[in-house]
Amino acid sequence: MSKKILVVDDEKLIVKGIKYGLDQDGYEVDVSYDGEDALSHAKANDYDLIILDVMLPKMDGIAVCQQIREFSKVPIIMLTAKGDDMDKILGLEYGADDYMTKPFNILELKARIKAIIRRSGFKGETQTEEYKVLKSGEIKLEVESRRVYVKEGEVNLTAKEFDLLELFITHPNKVYSRENLLNVVWGYDYPGDVRTVDVHVRRLREKVEPNPSEPTYIHTKWGVGYYYQH
Repeated sequence: MSKKILVVDDEKLIVKGIKYGLDQDGYEVDVSYDGEDALSHAKANDYDLIILDVMLPKMDGIAVCQQIREFSKVPIIMLTAKGDDMDKILGLEYGADDYMTKPFNILELKARIKAIIRRSGFKGETQTEEYKVLKSGEIKLEVESRRVYVKEGEVNLTAKEFDLLELFITHPNKVYSRENLLNVVWGYDYPGDVRTVDVHVRRLREKVEPNPSEPTYIHTKWGVGYYYQH
């Protein structure tokens, strides 16, 4: 079954180029040219991934990303024309899984898409087979469905946040440097920097820790990196 992708950008030539490239690889592609329309598409469809430009008419990409995160874990790749670090970090702050700076190579975009869809297993949440369940303190992970519960209440994690938490829980007490985490979770060819890891760990703590400023689960080894313990 072909994967379904939403491409959102107000530059029609860019949308046309991305759509053509993804069509060639057998993806089912919807397109949108402004933020409000993109949000409507995201609410009405079950996408495997969304490619979302930062600068959009009617509602900017970061606001769209934030609102999508209120109801969906769908992986999101942000596109930014500025090449500005703050834009990239902001995009990740609000729940994006990755970013690319324009102009970009369509082959690199396709590689990112394949890697994210492969890792996220997003459609798994509709599956009914037996779940592999990981439990740690008051945290419960259903690996197949990629659902997370804290004190029995479901917590909405992004694909990368889930990958981080699963890695931590399955390797308790192992200290990971930021570079390790970037390589394992984002991939060796990921061009981002270690601040990406810090942003995601902070967001993850805000979602699963009873008191994020005094972590129970995800601890910092000063000068080295992060480790999991409860």
